[in-house]
Amino acid sequence: MNSRRTRASSQAPRTDAPPKGPVPTGLAAPVNPARIAGYVGLAVLGALVALAGALVQAAWFPGGLLIALAACAGLFYGGRVLVGTQLGALAPAAGWLIAVVLLLSGRPEGDYVFGDELGLGLFLLGGMAVAVMCATTSRLPQSATNTGRPGP
Repeated sequence: MNSRRTRASSQAPRTDAPPKGPVPTGLAAPVNPARIAGYVGLAVLGALVALAGALVQAAWFPGGLLIALAACAGLFYGGRVLVGTQLGALAPAAGWLIAVVLLLSGRPEGDYVFGDELGLGLFLLGGMAVAVMCATTSRLPQSATNTGRPGP
């Protein structure tokens, strides 16, 4: 029998172009102005959450502190999920920390925004711990609906 066998690759058009290298990611990726604006926006949100948290935790001590730390956790983890990188959690955490330090500096009269030393310490240490936890999560959870594969 005279059957002619063709290879699957022979049907593809041939080009003399060199193969493309991997797409750079992380710090090697090209600068994206929209991503930079997003990080700045997250940092501003972090500063606003710090200001609101300082006022709430001083006003209603045990419950206000929990609300303030929950707001910090929501913002830090939300930034991580939104951007998909660790910098998404660190940008609002940096804005939060800068605002808290500025609020701690006080006024020349000697008073400052925070109510008592216990609330201050718990808000500062708790916020930093939440920021570290959100920034160092290993991977974001992936949905099985987007993969095209059946099962988990």
